Amino acid sequence: MSRYNIAVLVGSLRRESFNRKLATALARLAPQEFTLKQLEIGDLPLYNQDDDADQPAPTKRLKAELQAASGVLFVTPEYNRSIPGVLKNAIDHASRPYGQSAFAGKPAGVIGVSVGAIGTAIAQQHLRGVLAYLDMPTLGQPEAFVQAKEGLFDEAGDIGPNSRKFLQGWVDKYVAWIRHHAK
Repeated sequence: MSRYNIAVLVGSLRRESFNRKLATALARLAPQEFTLKQLEIGDLPLYNQDDDADQPAPTKRLKAELQAASGVLFVTPEYNRSIPGVLKNAIDHASRPYGQSAFAGKPAGVIGVSVGAIGTAIAQQHLRGVLAYLDMPTLGQPEAFVQAKEGLFDEAGDIGPNSRKFLQGWVDKYVAWIRHHAK
């Protein structure tokens, strides 16, 4: 039985997204008492503050899922040296109206994968600034700027042998972070 339910926000809508594959593979590295569930963010309308008084149904669903979670894992690609609009839109929806953020106090982790040599380093730094404002204690070390290259994933979609030790270590630190901070 799962003791820790982790909300996973993947910042890509692409069917064959490396970040979605990474999120799925990382979930398999987590201990049994952790359930990592990827939340739907592609159905959210563009955030409009005029809707704060009566938020759209997809926003209400997202906020309820986040509020029920023990922590949040952000798996982000890097678009134009920042986070994707779809991820920022989801963050804006779930953090509003002011004073009713579904993120406040939730422990977080940030990771991502890209074909570029620096992975998603700059997007992750931008996201960390947003999470600090949202009052989310965020795992600082180890940082994981993963490059999508041959062998990252095996035939079954698991982490390949060359990256397994590093990413298992990252998951282990994230799990310890959640255990320490989850309410």
